[in-house]
Amino acid sequence: MTTQSASRYVARYPDILHGEPIIAEMITSVRAIGELWRLGIISEEILMHLPHLKLAQIFDALSF
Repeated sequence: MTTQSASRYVARYPDILHGEPIIAEMITSVRAIGELWRLGIISEEILMHLPHLKLAQIFDALSF
């Protein structure tokens, strides 16, 4: 499986979610994190919804 690193925590894998950006090795899409943010959920609360992530990963996804 070929990977294309987009940033420190965000990567794209052609075979996972059709190459959509995800948190590397977590299979949590950047889009899912962005949707929570758009709903008005702050990054610290996103951690409660996605407890397997670290705050740095969330910030990296939001900056992507």
